[in-house]
Amino acid sequence: MVALHHQASFLNTQGAPLYYEVAGQGDAILFIHAGIADSRMWDEQWSIFAQHYQTIRYDIRGFGRSQIPAGPFAYHADPANLLCFLKIERAHVIGNSFGGKIAIDFALTYPELVTSLTLVAPSVSGTTPSPAIQQFAAEEEALLAKGDLEAATELNLRTWVDGPRRTPKQVSSMVRQRVYDMQYHAFTIPVPEGAEEIELQPPAISRLAELHMPTLIITGEYDLPDMLFIAQELAKQLPHAQQVALPDAAHVVSMEQPELFNQHALAFLQTH
Repeated sequence: MVALHHQASFLNTQGAPLYYEVAGQGDAILFIHAGIADSRMWDEQWSIFAQHYQTIRYDIRGFGRSQIPAGPFAYHADPANLLCFLKIERAHVIGNSFGGKIAIDFALTYPELVTSLTLVAPSVSGTTPSPAIQQFAAEEEALLAKGDLEAATELNLRTWVDGPRRTPKQVSSMVRQRVYDMQYHAFTIPVPEGAEEIELQPPAISRLAELHMPTLIITGEYDLPDMLFIAQELAKQLPHAQQVALPDAAHVVSMEQPELFNQHALAFLQTH
């Protein structure tokens, strides 16, 4: 295996440091992680994709090593600022869950920067959460208000990693532990006074037809019904979308089924 040049650093943008890593050479791929993880969730993709592409991953603000600014900021501006800083003109973008939402908002705002989208169980800005998701959010908020980070983290694992159709014992203990560590750490990152998210207006749900780049949508068969429904709607509404469902996985498909995920994602990238 060829030794890869690897860079890890911080970019000061939007008023706070953003942690990122770069490896490999060639066309650029940007990975955006899920909202229960950080950039380490892509460990099984990192060295493989970097054999073929200039591969970039970063920690979303409030996750991993990236900080939340004490002022207004837009999640979807960070990918643009990072690519500009790295002097990258266009990139394939791969986003999971909340990272998928950021990828879509980024592609709508800066379509000239996006070669293709791979959306893994993505959220979409402007959608109304179902009663089940609202209940999850309320339970999480109540646990965090009590300071019970362990229970709040386990609630996230049961909801997103296990999914509604499996028990914890039916899921890889290694995957659960890795997500536990990343999610627990995210709960410890402070939100400074004055922090204010600038949301995409109008939201993505009303603008999906604007996304003309080739798009691959990947889901896991054991994910929440909400996420599977969103993926189906995206597959219908995006002009150039294709969809694949992977077995024996819920929301973090790339961690549970890395070989299958890599196979489908690389095959899609190689055709675009």
